[in-house]
Amino acid sequence: MARPKTDYRLGLPALVKDFATYKLTIQGCSEKTVKEYLLDLRTFLRYMTAVRKGQPTEGEEFSKIDISGLDRDFFASVTTGEIYDFLGYARRDRENENKSMARKLSAIKSFYKYLTVKLMLFENNPAITIETPKQKKQLPKHLSLTESVDLLEAVESDQDSKSKERDFAILTLFLNCGMRLSELAGISLPDLDTELRSLRVMGKGSKERIIYLNDACRDALNAYLPKRLATPTKGDNALFLSNRNQRISVKTVQWMVYKYLKSAGLEYKHYSTHKLRHTAATLMYQTGQVDIRVLKDILGHEQLNTTQIYTHVANADMEAAMAKNPLANITREEIKTGDPADEDSEES
Repeated sequence: MARPKTDYRLGLPALVKDFATYKLTIQGCSEKTVKEYLLDLRTFLRYMTAVRKGQPTEGEEFSKIDISGLDRDFFASVTTGEIYDFLGYARRDRENENKSMARKLSAIKSFYKYLTVKLMLFENNPAITIETPKQKKQLPKHLSLTESVDLLEAVESDQDSKSKERDFAILTLFLNCGMRLSELAGISLPDLDTELRSLRVMGKGSKERIIYLNDACRDALNAYLPKRLATPTKGDNALFLSNRNQRISVKTVQWMVYKYLKSAGLEYKHYSTHKLRHTAATLMYQTGQVDIRVLKDILGHEQLNTTQIYTHVANADMEAAMAKNPLANITREEIKTGDPADEDSEES
């Protein structure tokens, strides 16, 4: 029997619970996103309570601080300076990097915007002027074209797998369509176009979009669908099933991806399921020369600047550019045997 899920809203103030409901129902945020917001707000409110009451800001006593009764007056009393103090505490005592600090500040900013703009409980927003900590800009890790083929070949050569067609189709969709893990696991049979020209996925914020399928996707799905349609299920019309004939879970997909990354000899590069999404986007932009605005819609990004991370220049392009430098062939031997610069100089 499955263990009951713990209600992550237990012990939180009423206004924070209302905020969670607003994020889930009105803004359409995922449960995972809302849970992360609430965990960060819980830490912030416990810190505020501990500091004001002279209690420890770490350890078991800190984790047991009761914040359930915090009300409008408490939230209205929080100052910008206290939020800065909390961010300093997060870095100093909790050893948070800028990414974690930015997430905590985002939760606080969103909550106070809800209190001041949506509910209009008070006017002063203590978080509104605080800048988000700068984060290191990292290029997205992705598989090369050769590595992508190696990964697919690892599935095809697996003689012991009873789900080879399913796994090949999943990896093909990841590598060609750039969909998110949750989007792939959520696909149902009715989401497929009857001619396998496209499929419908539910993205972040419960936003639906259409993903068009290429020949590789159609071929992989055509190989898998007869087996899928012949499998009896208990009313679940999921496209991809687990070995128990239930909708495949994200953890099962992750395990399968790790398994074949290892088989393909790519485990040491620490790739993940999400890196397959990066791979599709990078290959489409760099090799397929897909327009960045089209790529934005394919990936389901809200803002173009989110997609622009894929505009980084490929290593192969940089290597070719270096080779085109007019000084590229001026070696020590060239310098010793004659001055190449004199060849282009004007006669005096």
